[in-house]
Amino acid sequence: MTPIERLGLAALHRLDPERAHDLSILALRHGLVPLPGRPVTSDRLRMRIAGLDLPNPVGLAAGYDKNARALPALMRAGFGFVEVGAATPRPQPGNPRPRLFRLTEDRAIINRFGFNNQGAQAIADRLAQRPAGIPVGLNIGANKDSADRSADFAQVVRIAGAHADFLTVNVSSPNTEKLRDLQGPEALSALLQGVLAARDALPNRPPVFIKIAPDLDDAALADIAAVALAAPVDAIIATNTTLSRDGLASPHAAEAGGLSGAPLFDRATRILARLYRETQGRLPLIGVGGIGSAEQAWQKLRAGASAVQIYSALIYRGFSLAARIAHDLDERLARENVTLAELTGSGNADWL
Repeated sequence: MTPIERLGLAALHRLDPERAHDLSILALRHGLVPLPGRPVTSDRLRMRIAGLDLPNPVGLAAGYDKNARALPALMRAGFGFVEVGAATPRPQPGNPRPRLFRLTEDRAIINRFGFNNQGAQAIADRLAQRPAGIPVGLNIGANKDSADRSADFAQVVRIAGAHADFLTVNVSSPNTEKLRDLQGPEALSALLQGVLAARDALPNRPPVFIKIAPDLDDAALADIAAVALAAPVDAIIATNTTLSRDGLASPHAAEAGGLSGAPLFDRATRILARLYRETQGRLPLIGVGGIGSAEQAWQKLRAGASAVQIYSALIYRGFSLAARIAHDLDERLARENVTLAELTGSGNADWL
């Protein structure tokens, strides 16, 4: 981390978390954040997942740039791919403030945003204007007051899907009431049929991913794996935030919402490993949850991920983290004489 980045983070941490988040987006848009300028890449890091060519396997998870306001900068931040959103068909303000909390003692955050966003059309317009470069995906959701939430997902695809390189069906946010009910096998199968039909009508036919919760039992995880393989979707992102509060030290631990960051690592990685076992390597998996170092990214890959995403750790370690993780992965792949494909799932049994 550079001295400038360290000072910037210290200043942001003196502010209300949501205000700091908005200012970080503004700083990115105005070129005030030191960035590598291009993706970190090498022959060892380059990979293909679900038809997408990635310069490296380290992505930005959805939720940071909900409205795709800072895409040109994020595409130069060292990531191999970026995901924006979640987008809903109509704009919505989300839940009342305060709704974002730093758990500094735990290197974690709790959020209960509730899919606050400017709507699919505004986000689609920004996606359409982004520069060429790394793949950019769109996380899609449903309006809180929708009479048919399942139909909302397909509607976002129709509005914005033509401008996205991949689409992520988000049925795992804990901050929209009863949204996680859509992870049940019958509801999920019907929802995915609608999304895939809408996707198939697009000229670009982007791959479709689903993002699952870390709070699933073995039976629910098996059901989701079966539905995903049957649909078929192109990849699964494991996982979203958790409702668990095990082992937290922060005074904000009792706040409602989804917990992300360091405490989620073990829980999310166990779900990832079980999902890899259930799918038997037939679907690419993207590992998310608690990654703050190259070692933790390495463990996600060993558990079964083909690629990873980060977000919460950026709040504590800055945007240079993405490039540092990618560089360190590259060096370790060379040192251990292993490819990314060979690494994926090689330590799966350690997490079961």
